[in-house]
Amino acid sequence: MAIVNRTPDSFFSGNRHADLESARAAFLDAVAQGADIVDVGGVRAGQEGEAVDADEEIRRVVPFLQWARTEHPDVILSLDTWRSQVAREAAGSVDLVNDTWAGHDRELVHVASAIGAGYVISHTGGLPPRTDPVDVTYGDDPLDVVRDVVEVLGDGARVAERAGIPEERILVDPTLDFGKTTAHSLEVLRHTADVVALGYPVLQAISRKDFVGEALDLPPEERLEGSLAATAVAAWLGATVFRTHDVRATRRALDMVATIRGDRPPRLALRGTRRDHAANGS
Repeated sequence: MAIVNRTPDSFFSGNRHADLESARAAFLDAVAQGADIVDVGGVRAGQEGEAVDADEEIRRVVPFLQWARTEHPDVILSLDTWRSQVAREAAGSVDLVNDTWAGHDRELVHVASAIGAGYVISHTGGLPPRTDPVDVTYGDDPLDVVRDVVEVLGDGARVAERAGIPEERILVDPTLDFGKTTAHSLEVLRHTADVVALGYPVLQAISRKDFVGEALDLPPEERLEGSLAATAVAAWLGATVFRTHDVRATRRALDMVATIRGDRPPRLALRGTRRDHAANGS
């Protein structure tokens, strides 16, 4: 899942595409680099940055999604929003609604169902939109955060099913960093398999996040390697969708994990064969 932020203030400077031509180029590059899904958002997730009302969010994302649908009808288009009115305006142009704030707008899941879109359940620790976590706690046991994530995502998935969204079109996202300290995010990442056990496709949004930055003491621009390491661990533990700023590198890392696991054959298998010897003049 590639990311196209139609914002001037994304936390990662490499994904600020308020300019329409820049956003279009980013979309086309992401598809060329191997993205299966493109997630388009019009509001920065954290509290920093400008206030964006629903009308402005619609202006930023809906015409762009309409263009993307025409340009690449085979690509899965995802809308990153917490507002039902934005999703309603995007009807006909999106396949997936990425509800980044855990059902804060209770109508959003019903709008997703009505427009025939899949739905991402997220976990934010109960925080309202654009709130950064401060002194968050889930209990004294380090595993309490994992238990809360599993319970909230399971409950949210059942709400989505009751709203009419087919089980196979419901994704669950532990939503690292949102409502979580770095220690919380690392604990949840280690227990990705517990989220997988819910039985829904698991989305991990790891790319260049603060828990990676704090683990390595690096700014967003230097977090690629740490993000890929965390991605490989999550993939090995069963996550299947990865939201990323770095499509080509993430695609290659995931392909390697799949090959090690035996789910994907090597592109070449010549080493040590007669063809290998012939090619090397042996």
